[in-house]
Amino acid sequence: MEKLKKAIAECIGTFVLVFIGCGTAMTVGCGFENGCGYILTALAFGLVIVAMAYSIGNVSGCHINPAVSIAMLVSGKMSVSDFFIYIIAQFAGATAGAAVLKGIFALAGLEDKTGALGSNGLAGGNVIATLIIECLLTFIFVLAIIGVTSKVENSSVAGIVIGLTLALVHILGIGLTGTSVNPARSFGPAIFAGGEALSNLWIFIVAPLVGGILAALVYKLIKPAK
Repeated sequence: MEKLKKAIAECIGTFVLVFIGCGTAMTVGCGFENGCGYILTALAFGLVIVAMAYSIGNVSGCHINPAVSIAMLVSGKMSVSDFFIYIIAQFAGATAGAAVLKGIFALAGLEDKTGALGSNGLAGGNVIATLIIECLLTFIFVLAIIGVTSKVENSSVAGIVIGLTLALVHILGIGLTGTSVNPARSFGPAIFAGGEALSNLWIFIVAPLVGGILAALVYKLIKPAK
């Protein structure tokens, strides 16, 4: 029963992340000429993390991101069985979020705004650059998560720190790749967008997972003695 509760929480959290984050990107756009849509999209993703951290965080830890879950697995903070349960729930939630977005925009007659459903793209059309960017952004994001959650006394502010860090990496990443740092977040929109978003999806699965693993290994190396 506890595993089921965690799975439901992760599914809900990832659904909300895609629904609000990608939905905001679809609504306001991500153009950085005047900064408005760009900043709003970054804040939307960050604020979702804050909201979910203080609502489902006490149930599942609010990973809502396979890159975070794999970092916790490498850090010895979760079991292999829980890891796979979380991954399935996260991908299911992201897919449901993208499906609902597509349906709502179609019902509202806003298909012209649907675009690629907030899916990610190559930085300058270059695969290597995209892999490096996504790996580094995920590394920064997950390192912040591991660091701030390593002390019990940080529990009251952890959600805010993590949310702001996600907004931070979006501020740089949106103009380059659309910012994934989350394989599930990329998977949902790409499935419905198809085309290049789907053919490039592997990049936004591999790079964040590598970034998450690196963050866990680096923190093990630099963490202070108890």
